[in-house]
Amino acid sequence: MYLVFDTETTGLPQNYRAPLADFNNWPRLVQIAWQIHDIKGDLIEVKNYIIKPDGFTIPYNSEKIHGISTELAQKQGVSLTDVLSSFVEALQNVKYIVGHNISFDNNIVGCEFLRSKMDNILEQKISIDTKEESTQFCQLPGGRGGKFKWPNLSELYYKLFNEGFAEAHNASADVEATTRCFLELIRLKVISFEKVGMQEKEFLEFTKNNPAKIQLIGLNVKPYEKEKNSEISKEESIQKSDEEEVIIDNDSFSCFSHLHVHSQFSILQASSDLDLLVNKAAELKMPAIGLTDHANMFGAYKFINTVLKHPINSDLETNKLKLKPILGCELNVCNNHLDKSFKDYGAQIPFLAKNKIGYHNLSKLCSLAYIDGFYYVPRVDKDLILKYKEGLIILSGSLYGSISNLILNVGEEQAEEEFKWWLENFGDDFYVEINRHGLEEEDHVNNVLIKFARKYNVKLIASNNVYYVNKEDASSHDILLCVKDAEQKSTPIGKGRGFRYGFPNDEFYFKNSNEIGSLFHDLPLAIQNIQEIIDKVEVYNLSTEVLLPEFNIPDEFKDGLDKKDGGKRGENAYLKHLTYKGAEERYLEISDEIKERIDFELETIEKSGYPGYFLIVQDFIEQARKMNVSVGPGRGSAAGSVVAYCTKITNVDPIKYDLLFERFLNPERISLPDIDIDFDDEGRSRVIDWVVEKYGKNNVAQIITFGTMAAKSSIRDTARVLDLPLFEADKMAKLVPDFMSLDKIFNFSETELKKNVKKDQLVNAKKLIEFSKGNDLHAETINNALKLEGSVRNVGTHACGIIITPEPLIDLIPITNAKDSHLMVTQFDNSVVENAGLLKMDFLGLRNLTIIKDCVKIIQKLHNKNIDIDKISLDDEKTYEIFKSGKTKGIFQFSSEGMRAHLKHLKPDKFDDLIAMNALYRPGPMEYIPNYIKRKHGKEEIVYDLPEMEDYLSSTYGITVYQEQVMLLSQRLANFSKGDADMLRKGMGKKIKSVLDKLKPKFFEGCEKNGFDIKVVEKIWTDWEAFASYAFNKSHSTCYALIAYQTAYLKAHYPAELMAAILTNHMKDIKDITLYMEECRDMGVKVLGPDVNESFFKFAVNKEGEVRFGLGAVKGVGEGAVKAIVDERKENGNYIDFSDFVSRVDLRSANKRTLESLAYSGGFDSFGINRSQYFEIEKDQNYIEKMIKFGNKIQDTKNSNQFNMFGENSDSIIQPPAVLDCEEWSTMDLLSKEKEVVGIYLSGHPLDDYRFEIENFSNSNLSVLSDLQKIENKEIRLSGVIIDVEHKETQKGKKFGILHLEDYYGAFKFFLFGEDYIKFKSFLTPSWLIHISGKVKKKFYNDDLEFKIINIILLSELTDCQVRDVVLKIKLNSITESLVDQTIQIVEKNKGKHSLIISVMNTENNYHVDLLSRKIKVDINKDFISDINSIDEVSISVN
Repeated sequence: MYLVFDTETTGLPQNYRAPLADFNNWPRLVQIAWQIHDIKGDLIEVKNYIIKPDGFTIPYNSEKIHGISTELAQKQGVSLTDVLSSFVEALQNVKYIVGHNISFDNNIVGCEFLRSKMDNILEQKISIDTKEESTQFCQLPGGRGGKFKWPNLSELYYKLFNEGFAEAHNASADVEATTRCFLELIRLKVISFEKVGMQEKEFLEFTKNNPAKIQLIGLNVKPYEKEKNSEISKEESIQKSDEEEVIIDNDSFSCFSHLHVHSQFSILQASSDLDLLVNKAAELKMPAIGLTDHANMFGAYKFINTVLKHPINSDLETNKLKLKPILGCELNVCNNHLDKSFKDYGAQIPFLAKNKIGYHNLSKLCSLAYIDGFYYVPRVDKDLILKYKEGLIILSGSLYGSISNLILNVGEEQAEEEFKWWLENFGDDFYVEINRHGLEEEDHVNNVLIKFARKYNVKLIASNNVYYVNKEDASSHDILLCVKDAEQKSTPIGKGRGFRYGFPNDEFYFKNSNEIGSLFHDLPLAIQNIQEIIDKVEVYNLSTEVLLPEFNIPDEFKDGLDKKDGGKRGENAYLKHLTYKGAEERYLEISDEIKERIDFELETIEKSGYPGYFLIVQDFIEQARKMNVSVGPGRGSAAGSVVAYCTKITNVDPIKYDLLFERFLNPERISLPDIDIDFDDEGRSRVIDWVVEKYGKNNVAQIITFGTMAAKSSIRDTARVLDLPLFEADKMAKLVPDFMSLDKIFNFSETELKKNVKKDQLVNAKKLIEFSKGNDLHAETINNALKLEGSVRNVGTHACGIIITPEPLIDLIPITNAKDSHLMVTQFDNSVVENAGLLKMDFLGLRNLTIIKDCVKIIQKLHNKNIDIDKISLDDEKTYEIFKSGKTKGIFQFSSEGMRAHLKHLKPDKFDDLIAMNALYRPGPMEYIPNYIKRKHGKEEIVYDLPEMEDYLSSTYGITVYQEQVMLLSQRLANFSKGDADMLRKGMGKKIKSVLDKLKPKFFEGCEKNGFDIKVVEKIWTDWEAFASYAFNKSHSTCYALIAYQTAYLKAHYPAELMAAILTNHMKDIKDITLYMEECRDMGVKVLGPDVNESFFKFAVNKEGEVRFGLGAVKGVGEGAVKAIVDERKENGNYIDFSDFVSRVDLRSANKRTLESLAYSGGFDSFGINRSQYFEIEKDQNYIEKMIKFGNKIQDTKNSNQFNMFGENSDSIIQPPAVLDCEEWSTMDLLSKEKEVVGIYLSGHPLDDYRFEIENFSNSNLSVLSDLQKIENKEIRLSGVIIDVEHKETQKGKKFGILHLEDYYGAFKFFLFGEDYIKFKSFLTPSWLIHISGKVKKKFYNDDLEFKIINIILLSELTDCQVRDVVLKIKLNSITESLVDQTIQIVEKNKGKHSLIISVMNTENNYHVDLLSRKIKVDINKDFISDINSIDEVSISVN
């Protein structure tokens, strides 16, 4: 006998894994229906009961699903006890219970059994779930882990009967359908007859009884319909109290303010920009505006600041503001924020801060939600809320609030208990929020909330949940939601598979007072009550002075008065002590000039109140050096401080290089110092760990960053959501001018557009504007992208910023955490943390410091020589030769092709030249480089506008290069103070009109007093205005020029060692590895492949001065494996052969994959076994696998100390497997496998044999194809090796090919369509070496550029096809008898078909004579080219 049953309930459990005794978790039973069938399938019994509610009500959402209201159940229901008794009676006659998703129904009824103190008889029965039994049968894609998903009842029904079944959510109807499915599954043997307790004979009887598809019984299974007049009307439910029986005009609505508002900081959930929100509130003359972002306070500081500084509040006292900021946060309140055993997203409750205490408590709640409560979402619970409730106002929230949720999904009784909890704990600070967005659910919830409010005398608040500013922004907001969930807008909004999340209508915007008044005309006090909240909220500012951690100074420097008045006497005294102590080390003699500078700086620092800042920085820099972490010489304007130099914060003498302290700390406009520190990128984290250890984990944090949707990404994101084809989206995104926002493009006037957009991009900008005016998908994309541009898309952490505070951060600001960091993260970003009172320091990791450090280590190890890189001479000739020759690849700041070209012309011979080039080589000042070079070499006259300018401009040949020069000259010419000079620098650099308007008259007046020609002064000012915005910080340029010089010094004196360090620090970037391998080749530094007898984890240098490839750069060879190999080698010497290797190395660390990767890369080549032999298979095992077994046996024997009967160690009689003879891999196969594990060709390159052809016939390489615009319409000839080919078909069945080509410099994909595919198909063979000629043209169907292949030829055939003459070039003064004889011998050995021309060149008189040999013709082969190239005096080319 089979009992098939189904239930309808009051909702869903919060936790499906909760025990059945957790009565609060499991919903109540509303309806139960069952059918009993015998073993033949015949119907025995049908029952259908509605349960009469006792102690619960049926919630709105459940009623919507099954149609059974509390009123209906009270009228038609049967007591639960009677229903359960009837069900038990039915169960006693059956062995099997059946259902679709039966575990849910078992739990619902099982819990009711326990509630009624009855035994759960269901546990004794065998359950059969049609959902699980039919999963493989239905084979519906979309399940977890790539499996099939469970079919719902409708899907199963359609699969079995090929007809629809709309799930009625009526237990009786669902039982009818489930029964039919269950019996049909048995008939089709999807459910085996054994599983349902049948014998084979019984199954035959069943099939005989049911020969065709099972039919419906035809019972009355219609869903329940709502009783007429059961729904209480809005007018009846909202009866105005006596105090509301008044006529209120529209002016009474003027107190309305939006309190429940979300900004873009509700990441990808709201599109409202903070500035637009505040402007809208001001425009609508609202007295206040709230901010309640989802679960975070990312925008809190900016919100408060924006409101307080808004023009509407200008010059007003805080108690008279026209627009008041009300800061809040919508927190997720769950049952237990520490419980992460199941998903509990909690209810969304808006909290508002009444005052600064409330702000700090809300900040703590928000912080703890992330730090302790994060599980899918940040969460708090009621215990936390009670702990931090002071100063907080609570709103009941929207439909996702806890009370609303209980009304809709659990029951009014539970909702009322929840209501009472908030009221009991927050009293008059608890308000009932009424939203009216035109939703049916809201109407129901509002009726109940108003009933509760009147019953308990709680005030109502009129609200509109704001997610976007204007009504017309609803569409772009919907797109934003799609971006968040990676959905398309065309996907219907709803729940479940095939649907997406979206808002139900367009009413969630920033409505004006009249609109709100119209919506709440029947509840006028709900609007007036908002003023009560506004009056309760105090205005506070989140800006404060920076709080420095207390620095523990020695007792002898402490001053008792500091504790009384908060002074810094002790810190100032200790800083002075450290400074003068350091000055004695830095300077041979402390002159009056040095002393005056030190005292001036110390006095300025004392006035600033930040001596502790310097002490903290010098402290952790000193500690870094103790930990052997490299510290940069300085960075930014801090290098202008002598105090920083003397305390060893920086390592560049500011007096020697005319670096200015006031550029760093303006004595007249005191601000927090800002010292950025470079550490080697390996040691940076150790310094941060030390800081955390010293100041406490709770007092140190990283800084959050907000990733926003830029112009191009907003177009691409919007296009994807709107299903605009990818190539169309890409085409539109490429129309956006560089470094330009859509907002600017669309708001610029025609004149502004021409002024601000480059000429070559102006046409594209206009096309974009034109696109937006259409009515098609392109216009929709652009116009929505314009609205979404700037939206916060994600959060990250600042690359280098670290916050250090004197007390736990959670007591100061809201904080969060990050997935990839053990540190806390501020919820305020870099732009506001200092204004919010936090000390920020930048700990930067600089790879070049690691390179220098690694190089010095290699030198010490190889040559037993300790180099103090900070003490090398800055006048080293060999070092300047590196710069003069432009051989600066790998040199910090001087590696680029353009910089190298300028260096060759400049021929720098002093450190000042390097500082200047570092400053000039950037957009803007770059145009002055040719003048600088000409003036240095006397080819252009050095002119000074005034003779007095020579002192400060002579080092740069009369050209203003640095900001410091402008500052010094303003002091000299116009008697500017140090502070004014710095303000002038800042005003010009950032084009601050107000500053320039103030300082210009002062400058002219000062110059005039000093007797300077006013016309000349006018020219100087105009020149400065033009150039100062580009002028560079000399302090920064000097520091980085020093790092560049140090690197170049190592390259000049220890080239192999430096290149090994550079290669090590670029191990993860194949392009860089390739580049620097090429540089090694050009330098004559040999790079050897990996070798287990010589390689380390990093690249190293052997005794012959050759660079040995690092094992850490081989894929599949982990650090643990390398350690095992190197440690064993160090302890017991080099490995003799492969059997010795596997016998000694720990094969748990160096596993099969490791050994295979080493073999592919050539790491075992020194053992004399061909690489192919390691992979030769015999008896299903290759040589490596056999040797691993052998090695394990040897090591096991050694570990067990076994001896045979003759006293010999057993490992001596275990013989290694023999190496099998096999064919060697071809060169291309060997190189390809090598590249698989190393990423580059190590032993050589497939193109190496054709260098001559490439040099003579190729005019470019694949790297140029990364920017097709630069080579448009140019004929390009290049060579490469075919890495891969693809033969494909379009949707229309047309064949095309994709050719993957690679050369020394890069890789590229060429697409071949139509005739081109047919023409060149024969060349599409992997490993072929080819020469391609072609041109970059516009595609025939749009303006996009493509490389059009014109011809392909094999490199091996290129010489014969293209070469007519071979030209041997010889300088006239180099010709000797032996040279002639040597050349003739080579020619005689290589006779062929190509004409020979001897070109004799007279370089002194600049002419040459070509001599054509009529008799001799030559063959251009590798030997001929190699032999000719071996003669230094002869070069070869072809015609």
